Amino acid sequence: MAPVLQSTQPWVEKYRPKQVKDVAHQEEVVRVLTNTLETANCPHMLFYGPPGTGKTTTALAIAHQLFGPELYKSRVLELNASDDRGINVVRTKIKDFAAVAVGSSNRQGGYPCPSFKIIILDEADSMTEDAQNALRRTMETYSKVTRFFFICNYISRIIEPLASRCAKFRFKPLSEEVMSNRILHICNEEGLNLGGEALSTLSTISQGDLRRAITYLQSGARLFGSTITSTDLLNVSGVVPLEVVKRFFTACKSGDFDIANKQVDNIVAEGYPASQIINQLFDIVVEAGDDITDNQKAKICKCLAETDKGLVDGADEYLQLLDVASNTITALSEMDF
Repeated sequence: MAPVLQSTQPWVEKYRPKQVKDVAHQEEVVRVLTNTLETANCPHMLFYGPPGTGKTTTALAIAHQLFGPELYKSRVLELNASDDRGINVVRTKIKDFAAVAVGSSNRQGGYPCPSFKIIILDEADSMTEDAQNALRRTMETYSKVTRFFFICNYISRIIEPLASRCAKFRFKPLSEEVMSNRILHICNEEGLNLGGEALSTLSTISQGDLRRAITYLQSGARLFGSTITSTDLLNVSGVVPLEVVKRFFTACKSGDFDIANKQVDNIVAEGYPASQIINQLFDIVVEAGDDITDNQKAKICKCLAETDKGLVDGADEYLQLLDVASNTITALSEMDF
């Protein structure tokens, strides 16, 4: 096995773009931010979009390109808002950092080094509403010396007073072509052999999340060596084998509760996560042919949504899957008039 496979550095970090212009498939964002870097005059920014599309990478790249390695630690504060999300963090850590002024603009080592600091709040949509309200005043008070970069998946969870103070940048889901090109580049660098079927499988199971795809690829390389198959990737990803989900759905279509119950027993006994079963079952239901009506699909999807909420709240997986089976049997047995 090549020595590089034994490296402890995560490939997500190793192959993270270091400059804004290298961020893939976000042309509009890159164009605007490149102009911003040239003037070194950043507004508060809000990056939003699906996970693994380059939001955090872009924020870090901007900060590095503005300040360089020497000033980065003193000028940039990185916080993961899902951990540091309470109002006390805003009142102490964030406010204390934001309040301290920095020297006037003076280029160092080819970096602009503007006369402000940057606070990067990753997963800002996890912040409590009280913390976001407290942050609004901090942004106003120290806007001359501090810029805020908010990163989130769901912009609807950011209160409007905060969102309205920021320049908003939407990150698009990555296309399969973009992901494949990046994955093939990493395979070439690491000496991996990834066939067309395995590459397609990796794109499917990562669902447009490049970070997740790279993590699966590195896990596969560590466990299975330089040649990685579709089966290997499915094993490391935790995705439930498609035939298991199809058997469950077929049992529900049979209309026999005992058969469906047996499939639920098998799923629980095998230790497959119920939330993953629900996600994959949703795809099967939506893509089902004319043998299932739109009305039946709607009823099943409504049940899946309720089950997903129950699982998030900590409900018993066996009972939730049994509920899905029961409601699916009922929905499929009803006739549309």
